[in-house]
Amino acid sequence: MALGFYFASDEFSPTQYDETIKQLDQAGAGAPRGRLHHVALESNGNIQVFDVWESQEAFDAFGATLMPILTNLGVDPGQPMVSPVRNIIKG
Repeated sequence: MALGFYFASDEFSPTQYDETIKQLDQAGAGAPRGRLHHVALESNGNIQVFDVWESQEAFDAFGATLMPILTNLGVDPGQPMVSPVRNIIKG
């Protein structure tokens, strides 16, 4: 069952997000195995992220690459809200 991960940090600027994406691409993790959807939202000058992953294991494997990048950029994403995905409607 797919899982939705919602990160709503008050300390993740658009500049930090753009640099995170750049470094993930450079590390070969721009489109990680197991991530089905990625959405970045901008609210009150900060980035919030909603991802859909095929499994907790796939998300955890990506975290091994993502977390050092975030740490080096001074980003604390906090704990995500995680929920099973019931439905996705395209269009």
